[in-house]
Amino acid sequence: MFTLPHQPTEYLMTSARTAQEPASRTAGSLFARPAKAALADALRNASYEILPFKSAEEKVLAHVPKDVALTVTTTEAKGLGPTIDLAVRLSEHGYSAAPHIAARLVRDEAHLTDVVSRLRDSGVDRLFVIAGDAPEPAGAFPDALSLLEGLQAVGQTFASIGIGGYPEGHGTISDELIEKALQVKAPYASHVITQLCFDAETTIRWARTVQAAGVELPVRVGIPGAISRQKLIRVSAGLGLGQSARFLKKQQNMLWRFFLPGGYSPNKLIERLTPTFGMSGHRLQGFHMFTFNDLDSTEAWRQAWLARLS
Repeated sequence: MFTLPHQPTEYLMTSARTAQEPASRTAGSLFARPAKAALADALRNASYEILPFKSAEEKVLAHVPKDVALTVTTTEAKGLGPTIDLAVRLSEHGYSAAPHIAARLVRDEAHLTDVVSRLRDSGVDRLFVIAGDAPEPAGAFPDALSLLEGLQAVGQTFASIGIGGYPEGHGTISDELIEKALQVKAPYASHVITQLCFDAETTIRWARTVQAAGVELPVRVGIPGAISRQKLIRVSAGLGLGQSARFLKKQQNMLWRFFLPGGYSPNKLIERLTPTFGMSGHRLQGFHMFTFNDLDSTEAWRQAWLARLS
């Protein structure tokens, strides 16, 4: 059991009204049995994204069950080191943690080999490969595809490699190019994690287009964790000036929703997405929660939903 905030508009993932609705409404009449089971599976198997800040390890140990898969982001200001260090430590604690390897922060093949060797020696067998937001690449890898090819060139394979999906486009890259990039990256990957998208129909339509283009990878839908407005601002301020500006630009679709009457709750988004899980024509199969390290409230929200669904 968890205590609801006094001001529900401060939270993305909870509101006093939706959290206190009876199970018969939120998990009964709202869902037919197959959709209800699909939602339970999606929430039970959700993955969490965390930031490599000083308190992250302590928060994970305190609030996150070890059967929840984790990804650890890379910040441009701090580089790959803190991301790899945290992923290694969490792996030693028994978590399945995938570090974000930003291609533009990898200098050359020797650097990539060192990164891979440390991860494999520490028992980390999962990666999430991205291009990264650095304005200029540090060396030989300007994008995710080149890094995926580099991993193959050095003879390294991982049990799981994730790549990014963009239901609402990239912002600086045309839709045609970004979807073509997904097609050529797919053979190197085991799953796709989408960027945040608040429109279920857009996500479903994108997923159908992707599969029709030949990408058969399972897709995890990115949704925000239970994060307060103040926390989001503090996170952005802690990323470094240049990266903070890019972060806020990418998250502007989320930020304005804080000021809507009643705040923002993802419940309607989840309700609209879930009935499509398991249907043909796309590979939507689960949720990836951008927690911004608000792990206690995110996990409490997830457990509350699972309790209703049971």
